[in-house]
Amino acid sequence: MELMRIFSYASIILSISVYLLPIMVNSIGINYGQIADNLPSPENVVPLVKSIGVTKVKLYDADPRVLGAFANSSVEFMIGLGNGDLEKMRDPNNAQDWVKQNVQAHLPDTKITCIFVGNEVLTFNDTNLSDNLVPAMQSVHTALVNLGLDKQVTVTTAHSLGILQISFPPSAGAFREDLVDILSQTLSFHQKTGSPFLINAYPFFAYKGNPKQVSLDFVLFQPNQGVIDPTTNLHYDNMLYAQIDAVYSALASLGYKKLPVHISETGWPTKGDEDEAGATLDNAKKYNGNLIKLMSQNAGTPLRPDSDLNIYVFALFNENMKPGPTSERNYGLFKPDGTPAYALGVTNNNTASGSIGNGVTMPFSPTSSSTGYLSISSATGRRKFVGHALMMASLLLIKTLV
Repeated sequence: MELMRIFSYASIILSISVYLLPIMVNSIGINYGQIADNLPSPENVVPLVKSIGVTKVKLYDADPRVLGAFANSSVEFMIGLGNGDLEKMRDPNNAQDWVKQNVQAHLPDTKITCIFVGNEVLTFNDTNLSDNLVPAMQSVHTALVNLGLDKQVTVTTAHSLGILQISFPPSAGAFREDLVDILSQTLSFHQKTGSPFLINAYPFFAYKGNPKQVSLDFVLFQPNQGVIDPTTNLHYDNMLYAQIDAVYSALASLGYKKLPVHISETGWPTKGDEDEAGATLDNAKKYNGNLIKLMSQNAGTPLRPDSDLNIYVFALFNENMKPGPTSERNYGLFKPDGTPAYALGVTNNNTASGSIGNGVTMPFSPTSSSTGYLSISSATGRRKFVGHALMMASLLLIKTLV
């Protein structure tokens, strides 16, 4: 039976070379969630990941089976410490034990380059979580220093776009006033340790929440008239780039203009409930494929044209045990049997043939921050709404201009 399974995956890998190989360009990463009971073994995932050219994988824990399977693969790993571990990680001894067991034990065979401590902690509005965030990050970093690993492994945390108070125009991007103090602490940590600022972004939710007011072409990177930032006169023809530049502006307003921003999650579901507008296979193909085409151009955003875009697509597989609406279980580029959820038309010479791809996003309604961001918390299999004020005038502006 096991031999038959191996041959089955081998044939799937070969078919992928025709169907979507290689979908990835540059250094696009992938989120590897495992909230499912029907996923292939990590050993079978390795050739699958290699077949699509992925060079970076984001794991929501430090699963030793996965890290062991990817040994000597050259794939870079970002591993996670869950929100429930933050209080424990405040203790330097606990942090050092965790790093020894989950990082040092796998180096150098498995290329672990980053640890994200907590996922979207600040938008849970839980003071206990928030109070533990920076101390936990500091303890983990100190453990890396003590073990001589701080030069090869950075420490960060992932945020929802719900931390923004204003996101349109991008030049006016600003963080929520109630989060400025703790964000300043995390930003100081990033600057001192050289780690990136992570944002989860999902334009899908902006469209889902306001399908009559948000242009579908604008969120799917399709041809459209776009919008112009009245302050900078920069032109935006897609929501994701406007979101990213709003984050850059918010960072600059606090004195962190040079801090690198990575998109730690973005994607589009292939299926959803009746009230989940836009959750279709065709839209997922367009969103992800068009994003990959943009990535292949080796250009940044309008505000930061020379900055690298480090993007992690959500997600590698559909996850059948995630709670919530149908869309939650249908973000995967692959089905559990290893077959593609849809064709990603990108060719070997890094030019895309058709509209397909991989994306990471969170809603930036060219309005205020977002229209009820759904913050992905893949580590727990939940999404929670982060309410935000909706600036209808800006939404109508996009609908009119796009």
